[in-house]
Amino acid sequence: MHRITIQYAVPDDADAFDAHYFSAHVPLVAPVPGLRAFSWSKPRPLGGDPVVYLVAQLDFDDADAMKAALRSPEMGAAAADLRTLGVETTMFTGEVVVATP
Repeated sequence: MHRITIQYAVPDDADAFDAHYFSAHVPLVAPVPGLRAFSWSKPRPLGGDPVVYLVAQLDFDDADAMKAALRSPEMGAAAADLRTLGVETTMFTGEVVVATP
């Protein structure tokens, strides 16, 4: 499995961010071809002030499926909308490795 992870910085107006993210952005991401799972969380630091507000994870079967998704018009629409959210983002991609305890 391969994953795209997007970290969103803390917005000036969290309510406005949430309203747009969940009503407009999430519906744009959902139809991305090859998307197997789409999850998000609002992580909180164990100490200090938060610098990350929301982390989204998009999972794909393999690197080829992820690369195809990144070139898709659906991902293009989601990327264009992401730029309207008004916060800095950091994106990562990589293979997901699950360890058995």
